[in-house]
Amino acid sequence: MAETKVIMPQMGESIFEGTITKWLKKKGDRVQRDESLFEISTDKIDSEIPAPAAGILQDILVKEGQTVQINTVVAVIGDGDGSGKTAAAEASKPAPKKEEPKEVKGPAPVAGQTPETEQDEEEETSVEPDHPGALRHPSSAEEGSSGIRSSPLVRRIAKENNVDLSSLEGKGTGINGRVTKSDILSYIEQGGKPTTSSSPPDTGGVAPRSGVGVVSPPPAMKFSGEVERVPLTAMRKSIAEHMVLSRKTSAHVTTFFEVDCSHILKAREKDQAEFERSGVRLTVTPFFVQAAATALKRFPIVNSSLDGDTIVYKRAINIGIAVNLEWGLIVPVIKNADEKNLFGLAKAINDIGGRARNKKLTPDDVKDGTFTITNPGQYGGLIGTPIINQPQVAIMGMGGIKKRAVVIDDAIAIRPIIMLSLSFDHRVIDGATADQFMADVQKELENWPVH
Repeated sequence: MAETKVIMPQMGESIFEGTITKWLKKKGDRVQRDESLFEISTDKIDSEIPAPAAGILQDILVKEGQTVQINTVVAVIGDGDGSGKTAAAEASKPAPKKEEPKEVKGPAPVAGQTPETEQDEEEETSVEPDHPGALRHPSSAEEGSSGIRSSPLVRRIAKENNVDLSSLEGKGTGINGRVTKSDILSYIEQGGKPTTSSSPPDTGGVAPRSGVGVVSPPPAMKFSGEVERVPLTAMRKSIAEHMVLSRKTSAHVTTFFEVDCSHILKAREKDQAEFERSGVRLTVTPFFVQAAATALKRFPIVNSSLDGDTIVYKRAINIGIAVNLEWGLIVPVIKNADEKNLFGLAKAINDIGGRARNKKLTPDDVKDGTFTITNPGQYGGLIGTPIINQPQVAIMGMGGIKKRAVVIDDAIAIRPIIMLSLSFDHRVIDGATADQFMADVQKELENWPVH
């Protein structure tokens, strides 16, 4: 049987590395084709990777917890006769030094694309713009229109903050003077004083990973009691970076609305048995997704993105649903949510939630979101002020549904009330528009038809 090399897959066009979090098979185990072989964690997704062929797992070349670039050989599957050692030896050999390729102008950032998480500051694998999916050697850092060597993420940050990259010429701390993300964030944070030294800062013996949103490291923590140090997971690092970048990018404002849930709870009670007979669990979330999708059609500015000085209106309404996992948070996306009825939305939410918890999501499941809904209320929270999921311009938070005394026609009544929040980017959306959007959501929910 021919040996099969198992490689680190590319889980999305902006993903250039992955961390093996767990091997599901041991060396010497027999595996079947498409049987789950190992678990990986990337900047966007956690997933189980299937075996590309049947046979004996002869060699494991990458240990648990190790991060490697895509297309790296991580294991060898053979017929168990030991011949896989040759393939393992070949895979472990350093790649021959290649001639420096010609520099290529970097492609302009794509509107609506989620900001990439940059790799280690000293290396970055890029994609040739004329050959989708073709890898270029990490040393060939791309140049923007300014001629300064930088990554697409650095150029995006510079564009969003109106920074001329030429002002950092000769001050990049990356390979061959490349301007790294730490350089551009430091420049913005310090008002024009970029980091010029490539030596690591003093962080009390713990070196922060590049790209977790930390511009200036805090003073070394001093605590006299016992402590336990647990490294951030790849997903946690990605969340940290994404949240800090969002706060630096958008002008966050939050508005709050109270909604009477009497009608949707009656509709849920009426439809629940029928949905369950079809194998679909009906929660209150699909009602809010459908109400938001309807309002987004009427207020397309809430479904947009900001690309420099241009507002990009998205024709598709793709609503991301924040799913809390034991190891972090992920936002799978319901594509074309406005085209689905309540049953279709409930089925989609059940599906993506289940696959997220079982690490079965694909890269397509977490991309192209245009609006996000998060539900901290399921844990008893009254309301929250969520951070916008870049490059979107708004996110709706659901509180807990609680019975409250309300005044209706000058009489006190008990009603199930939920508080909704909308965090929005004031660069794009005015307060009046945000409130009109939320009033529309409120109207849809409070007047839900109950047949």
